[in-house]
Amino acid sequence: MSHRRALALMVLITLLWSMAGVVSRHLEQAGSFEVTFWRSLFNAVTLSIALTLIRGPRLWRTLLHAPWPVWFSAVCWSVMFTAFMVAITLTTVANVLVTMAVGPLITALFARIFLRHRLPIRTWLAIAAAGLGIAWMFGQEAGSGLSLTGTLVALAVPLAAALNFTMLQHVGHGPADPAKATRQDMLPAVLIGAVLSALYTLPFALPFQASTHDLVLLAMLGSVQLALPCLLLVRVSRELPAPEIALLGLLEVVFGVSWAWLGAGETPGASTLTGGALVLGALVANEALALLGRHGKRPPGAASAG
Repeated sequence: MSHRRALALMVLITLLWSMAGVVSRHLEQAGSFEVTFWRSLFNAVTLSIALTLIRGPRLWRTLLHAPWPVWFSAVCWSVMFTAFMVAITLTTVANVLVTMAVGPLITALFARIFLRHRLPIRTWLAIAAAGLGIAWMFGQEAGSGLSLTGTLVALAVPLAAALNFTMLQHVGHGPADPAKATRQDMLPAVLIGAVLSALYTLPFALPFQASTHDLVLLAMLGSVQLALPCLLLVRVSRELPAPEIALLGLLEVVFGVSWAWLGAGETPGASTLTGGALVLGALVANEALALLGRHGKRPPGAASAG
């Protein structure tokens, strides 16, 4: 997969992820933990079907005997799946997204500490600029609906995501297994994570109150908004470094505002447009500089084009 195609897929991933907030605001009766349970359950069902088609029956024979990186990633996925939807029912969507904006910085730090990655200055500057843009975008909204509990729950999302991206990066770019001549398959971790999330929240989801309308929306969230982009993310993690994935993930915030505008009639104000422009500018500048850097490197002995 080319770098350009990986970038396009990452944009698609963030676009799909960004639907969660606006869709959850159209639910009628489902409560906090019930919302999380049904989304995770539909996510698990979708992943079971997709991975069985991709991997075949051997998927189920090897699932329980998966090595520790798969289970580590699965726990991270389960925390991400659970904490995001619980937080979004405890506080405003804006406050959750502002909290998640620290994700690229945490990911960059984890990549530096655990993977010994040396990050270019442009990446640090882009992270700072994008974080500033998001803080500017949602400052007033978050201030009016601040919930300490919701914020603390939301903070678990970027922490788990940073650990997960770092592990996926390590496995995706690590040496091949000499016995199997292949790298560790991390797709089952998404399925295990979805099952764990459903198990976490089931006791708190009872008795069920979701209407048929709610179940249709939650089925869409579990399959299209969650299962599909998570499968794509595992593939993209082989091509893009973890800090770059986390930085591009900030597009979820910008897209989330657009979904709210189109789907809930929330017209973005001047501060939202200014912050969104700053976020997009940081992303475009970082990718443009990276592209120029790659084109500027010539293989040894390459002739000049002049």
